[in-house]
Amino acid sequence: MDDSKQASSPEGSADPSLVSEEGKNVKAVLCQRCGSKVLCPGMALFAEKELFLPSMRKKTSIGQSDGTLDGDTLTAHWLVDDMYTFENVGFTKDVGKVKYLICADCEIGPIGWHCLDDKKSFYVALDRVNHE
Repeated sequence: MDDSKQASSPEGSADPSLVSEEGKNVKAVLCQRCGSKVLCPGMALFAEKELFLPSMRKKTSIGQSDGTLDGDTLTAHWLVDDMYTFENVGFTKDVGKVKYLICADCEIGPIGWHCLDDKKSFYVALDRVNHE
């Protein structure tokens, strides 16, 4: 599995205190806005993949734009292979072949990304969540 890791940029590498030797999250993953638990410790793998996420906002405005989308290309993510692993996450309506992950409590997001073509890959951006 280590062979598939890409070279990471400084902003793409995970804080060593967040990732176990097995590559899993050591701490709980929480919503930055309301503190709701998104993932329990040990439930997700660290993954490096370039994904574009629109800027954080309430659910109602994601996907409703004039064709220009402001956001960030992020590379450091927690990878989950089953949507039932999450403690508290919601999904936007389809935006093309993508559903964005949001906090189910306060509906802020997107905190992550899921491509409808890949049923087993749910990505949560480390920069969009807190760890405790």
